Amino acid sequence: MSEPHQNQVAVGLVDSLIIARVRGCPTEAVLQECQSEVLLLARESGVRKVLYDALEMDPPPVSIPWAQRSLDEQLTDVKLRRAIVVPNTKLAFLARLAFGDGDYRVFYEDKAAAVEWLAEENI
Repeated sequence: MSEPHQNQVAVGLVDSLIIARVRGCPTEAVLQECQSEVLLLARESGVRKVLYDALEMDPPPVSIPWAQRSLDEQLTDVKLRRAIVVPNTKLAFLARLAFGDGDYRVFYEDKAAAVEWLAEENI
């Protein structure tokens, strides 16, 4: 008995990283919720490194990555460094659409490498 949006987004602070996990097929509302939670944590904690765990995410329609890009274009006061962990090339492509020219890197099923990359540079 699970609702469609229940537990689709989980965002939390772990050590010096914000971890955002998205499951299932995200909607624009899910992306907005995720972005809001990430920004709230970033502003409250001062942490600017974000690990997006999309390993349990289903590929959304192409309009959804464009919605994420639009959300990112509204970011003016917070600069984030993001690592996106994906299970396949389709989600990697959609992640690149979603984050455009931002400071991010896509990793294939390798959370350890993503965390290492985020730790490389102090921002």
